[in-house]
Amino acid sequence: MNDIPRRLVAEALGTALLVTAVIGSGIMADRLTDDVALSLLANTIATGAALVMLITTFGPVSGAHFNPIVTLVMSFRREMSVALAIAYIIAQCAGGILGTWTAHAMFDLPIMQISTTIRTGSAQWLAEALASFGLILAILGAINARANVAVTVASYITAAYWFTASTSFANPAVALARAFTDTFAGIRPADLPGFMLAQIVGAVAAMWLGGWLFRPTK
Repeated sequence: MNDIPRRLVAEALGTALLVTAVIGSGIMADRLTDDVALSLLANTIATGAALVMLITTFGPVSGAHFNPIVTLVMSFRREMSVALAIAYIIAQCAGGILGTWTAHAMFDLPIMQISTTIRTGSAQWLAEALASFGLILAILGAINARANVAVTVASYITAAYWFTASTSFANPAVALARAFTDTFAGIRPADLPGFMLAQIVGAVAAMWLGGWLFRPTK
């Protein structure tokens, strides 16, 4: 049986729910408090908890990538075909944008928005490269250790929200989706190329290092 449609739906739905959690919790936090640190904390908790659920739920179906850099790494490692990787990335980006619109609809905001939040500069790009590097290394390390990938990834992203200057997007599909919201979680479209390039560079570096670190020992 061809299970590719199921895998693509899982990737689109999982990314949509992840983005809904990121943006929805940001809107809710912004409405409940004027304290930026408290808003970020609420955003962090919601994102981490959502990641555990989503990866656990959809992992057996699609691998629960929800992230083009994860898909790229798996393709570079020849764990999936190029054609399937492209289909995954399209599904993730479409799902992410749908998640943004869903969050807007829930909070009675205009569905179509463009972010005006400036997130650019060498410090932000370095933060995104580091966030993506750590994410891929966490995934490869958890797989190698046969650890719980969902908890490992969620724990890392929860921490990286706070120790990176960019609040750890580490995901081109989520970054793209966040360009379509002028809320707490937004990013200006003009800033996307720098973020995405930094994410890819960090992911590829982690793939190379992880391939050496986690190779089978004789």
